[in-house]
This record gives sequence, structure tokens and C-alpha cells, in this order.
Amino acid sequence: MLTKDLLRVSRAGGGYHPQFAGEGATDLAARVLGVYQGHVGESRETLDEALSDLEGEYPFKLVRGVAKLLEREATFETTTPVDPRRARTAAFEAAEPDGVVTDAERAAALDRAAERLDATPEAVEASLYGDLEARQTLTAFDPRWEPETLVDQYDLSLAQTALFDATEVRVRSSDPKALVSAVKRLRLLYEIRDTEEGREVVVTGPDALFRRSRRYGTRFARLLRTVATAAEWRLEATIDDRGTDRLLELSTGDVTVPGTEPVGEMTFDSGVEADFAARFQSLDLDWTLVREPEPLAAGEHVVIPDFAFDYRPGGDEERPFRVFFEIMGFWTPEYVAKKLSRFRELEDVAFLVAVDESLGVGEEVEELTDGAIPYSGLVRVKDVVDALDAYESELVAEAADALPEELTPDADVVTLSAVAADHGVSEQAIEGKQFPDHERVGRTLVRPAVLEDLRERIEAGMELSAAEAVLEERGVDDASAALSELGYRVEWEGLGGGTLRKK
Repeated sequence: MLTKDLLRVSRAGGGYHPQFAGEGATDLAARVLGVYQGHVGESRETLDEALSDLEGEYPFKLVRGVAKLLEREATFETTTPVDPRRARTAAFEAAEPDGVVTDAERAAALDRAAERLDATPEAVEASLYGDLEARQTLTAFDPRWEPETLVDQYDLSLAQTALFDATEVRVRSSDPKALVSAVKRLRLLYEIRDTEEGREVVVTGPDALFRRSRRYGTRFARLLRTVATAAEWRLEATIDDRGTDRLLELSTGDVTVPGTEPVGEMTFDSGVEADFAARFQSLDLDWTLVREPEPLAAGEHVVIPDFAFDYRPGGDEERPFRVFFEIMGFWTPEYVAKKLSRFRELEDVAFLVAVDESLGVGEEVEELTDGAIPYSGLVRVKDVVDALDAYESELVAEAADALPEELTPDADVVTLSAVAADHGVSEQAIEGKQFPDHERVGRTLVRPAVLEDLRERIEAGMELSAAEAVLEERGVDDASAALSELGYRVEWEGLGGGTLRKK
């Protein structure tokens, strides 16, 4: 982005049109790059004079705009023989007794100052104002751009600067998910509308909150970086141009992003969401957390929830049961009302909402969705899990009802989790079922013939390691449950192995 004083726009026809670099800009970019490269080791003042020479051939703001981008790639340092502050202090103290009026008196004061600083008078004089910006030295210059990409960056930065005073931005994009993700991560107020030309993301400005701020304007500017990465896009913005509303229009090809990652790759909108996701994902549940799932139809608009929970019992990847989840933090009353109206229009979806208690709309959200989970500060994971358990109980009951009362696995030895996976249900759904061909040993089903074989091969006095080898040979992993079923306990011998004893 550029500073506002370097903004170049045309207001022809009542619009607000950024004046991009245009023809000959690549040559200018190459020359400005050359000026910086050729002035390493020289003062900023000398560098500025060289840039001024270009202003007779190109517009002033264009030259200075390109230079502004390169200045961020340059390192300026104070390179004086003596620290400027020490030099000034010593010189002023040396001049204080009698004052300095003539050149001779000045030279004498510099001599006395140099004596105190163990330096030469010339070094002290050269250092007096060496920390002024104009006197600083360009010590290093390592640009990331070639002339062509520097022009691309200038055009993008110019368009971003033009968005500083936007009050509303309307975008259509071939990558709407990345767009909405960026909007949410930048904490901008938005809604999605259906238009004749397709869905449009409408981002409202700071007047929708409390008052205009430069910080909010720069968020619009940062959003453009993500918008311009899509294959096809169109942006319209209402600009408050010193009290006059003007229309800014940009579309595919106007600006490009020269090899920089878009802001949309940020992870979460807020610390509340990031904290909740981290704590939820640390749990071992049958529910998988999904970030920013597909949009949901809400009348003529859409809702994009913050999260979804997918229930995949038995590893069923194709047909998960999905519960959508929104974390509703503090916004203006108008924005909250708009949110509630969207919830009212949702149909045929499971939808939970965590509601900041300060909003005072918990009861209304409860009526419009499957449940409101109040929170203050952070969302309690336990409250969300309790809400998901209600869904899970219904799903488990439905799955159990769909299965026969008796199940007959083919394998001689099989775990309950494997049986549940074969039927695409959770283990809870088969808890009450009968297994006439097997006996249950812990969480494993074992045919009686296998148990008889184990009784013959395992005996008291046997080392635990030998018994475990026999169990493993027959496919029994739960040695503790199996040995208990066979009537043995383990007698441990110090730090060594164990020995089987009859119970």
C-alpha cells in the first residue's frame, strides 16, 4: 500500500478511477531500481536528488510511489564517526561558557569537544546532525521485484490505497470460499446476496460499527489482495471522497498479485475460534471438526458457518452426519438482527450457535436453531460436546434399530470396533446385540473353539511373554481380558517378567 498523499485517481464522470502506471512504467521501474542500486553507500539526500531528476520525465506521484515501495526494501543507517547525540552534547557544552558567534569561536568549541570525545574536530563536525533522515546512508538494498513485477505491485498498492476511504465493497469471485474466508479473517462485516449475475459478497464499512477508522480502511485494502488472486473477479466500492460518494470499479486484469500469499490463508477469525478448535481437536471423538464448510441457503441469502462437525461412525467417509456451528460474538445490534434473520430462514440443517452472553439474544437463537450455547470469554468445549451427544444418541439409536438383534461375524476372533466398522455404525450401536457364534472377551469376540484351544495351550506357571505369544498367534490382542477369561492372574516378579497363576 502507498500513503494517501501518493494516491493518483481520476474523478471523471463522478467515478473514482485509480490512475495505474500505464505505458512506459516498466522503463521507469527499471530506472528507479537503478537509482537505488547505484546509491548504496550514499546519503538519502543524494538519493532523493537523483529521484527528483526523474520527475521531469514522469509524474511526481508515480515516481515517488514506485520509490516508496523500494524504500521498504532498503536499509538506511546512521554512519558517522561519533554518535550524533554525544557529538551535539559535547559541542554545545564546549560552546556554553562564552557562546559561539564567529567562525574562530566555533572552531575552538569543536576543538574542545573533540578533545573530550577523543576524536578529531572534523569527525565531530561531520557527526553533529548525522542522524537526521536526509543524512542517513543507504547501506543495503535487496529488492524482491524485477521491473515488471514492481509495476504490478505499484498498481495493486495504488488500488489498495484507493480503498482506504471505502464505506462498502461488493465483490463477485470465481473463488467465493477463499473470498469469504478472507473477509471473516479480517473481521469485516459482510453478507451474501443473490443477484442476476450470481452471488455477491457485500462488505460493509466502519460506519456500520461506530465511526470511520484508518485501520478498518486498510482491511478493505488487504482484502483486495485475496480478491485479485481469483481467476475471475469483479469489485465495486463506494468511496467517501471528502463527503461525496463515488464509485470505484475493478475487475480481472486491472491488478495482479506478484507472488505474494493472500491473507485468506490465515487460520481463524479470532482467538475464541482458535482456542475452541484447538481444544476440541485434542479430544478423541467420533466427530471431525471442519473449518468454514459449504454455504447454507437462507432465503435469498446464504450463511457460511464458522465450523461444522461431521459424525463418521465406523469410518463412513461418504455419508457423514453434519452439524453446523457458529460462534456469535459481539457486534452491533443491527448486525445481530441481520444474523438472526438469516437463522430464521435456514431449513433442514442441524445448526448450533455459541452466543456471547453480552448480546442478550440467547433465547431468540434457541428458538431459531437447534440450540444456543451461552459463553463468556471462551466457548466451553464440554457444552458443545454435550449438545453433540444429543445428536449422537439419536444416531446411535437409529443405527441400532436398523441392525438385526443377532450378529454373526465370519472371523474366529474380531474386535467390536471392527464389527461396528463393517456395519458403518458406532460401537455403541452394537452394544446390545447378541453374538450367538462368539463369546465376548473384553472388547473382542472369540469363537468357543478358539477359547478351548487356548485353555489347552496356556497353563499355570507359564511366563507371561510365552502366553502372550500364544494369544497373538490366535489373533487375540487383549491379553489381560483373555487371561482373566481363562482363569489366570499375573504374578509379577520384581522388575522382571510375570508368571501366570490360577485365580
